[in-house]
Order: sequence, then C-alpha cells, then structure tokens
Amino acid sequence: MTLKHDDRAPEFTLSDQNGKTHKLSEFKGQWVLIYFYPRDSTPGCTKEACAFRDSFTDFEKMGAVIIGISTDSVESHEKFAKKYQLPFILLADEDKKVVEAYGVWGMKKFMGKEHEGTIRMSFLINPEGNIAKIYETVKPTDHAKEVLKDLKEMDA
Repeated sequence: MTLKHDDRAPEFTLSDQNGKTHKLSEFKGQWVLIYFYPRDSTPGCTKEACAFRDSFTDFEKMGAVIIGISTDSVESHEKFAKKYQLPFILLADEDKKVVEAYGVWGMKKFMGKEHEGTIRMSFLINPEGNIAKIYETVKPTDHAKEVLKDLKEMDA
C-alpha cells in the first residue's frame, strides 16, 4: 500500500529511547512530523537529527511534535539521543512493522551495492491524524527548515 496526501496516518505503538511506549493517536490535535531514518549515529542521520534538535524550540512554538523512527533498538536510540542531546522522541521499530506500514522499507543503493533498508522519508501529520505532506526526497541538513516553512504556510 502506498500512502498519499490526505490518507489517514497508520497507527502504531512503539517504545522510545527511554523505554516509554507511544502511540500516534496520543498526539491527536497536534501537528506531528514523523521522520524515518536509516541508522543511529551515521553521518546523514546525525546531521538530520541535529538539525531537528537545533530547530526544536521553533517546532515547540508551533505546537508540533517531532518523532524519529528507525529499526535500531531502544538502547541504540538512548545512546544516540544522549550523545547528541536530542530533545525529541526516537522510536524503535525493530520488527519493521511501522516502516513497512508507511512504505519506507525497501531496496537502497549504497556505494554501488543494493540492500534492504529504511528509506529516508518524512510524513507531516495534521491535527486530525491525516497526512498533510510526504517528503520523499530529504536533504538531512535542510529538512528541519523545510518542514518549519511548510508548517508556517499551513498555519500550524
């Protein structure tokens, strides 16, 4: 199933970097950015996470929640969040149910080799729980600014 604009965002329940369980539905009434990323502590993923960290107060002012999801473990997320002082939720999708539900698990090329993995994509979810925007091409260093600009235009 391919998700598209205005689709209902698939519900999920996952544990964060502190072992706390979160459901997407607990954020109903708020804008939510779900960003999927391949791996904790890799160069691109670190740049993207730090850009969200550096813009975190701007997201908070707009009442928007940032959620990062990868297939890494809770322990890996905990180390990543501590090392880079990430103030937002990182969810562990070790069984790959959520990456598959959002269509972000697939074949990727890295250094000329193909392998399965998480495709770097993001979904902006509106307060009603529907997909307001899908970011299929993400530049790790610019993504936070791009989402903030869209939130302002959508009058979040």
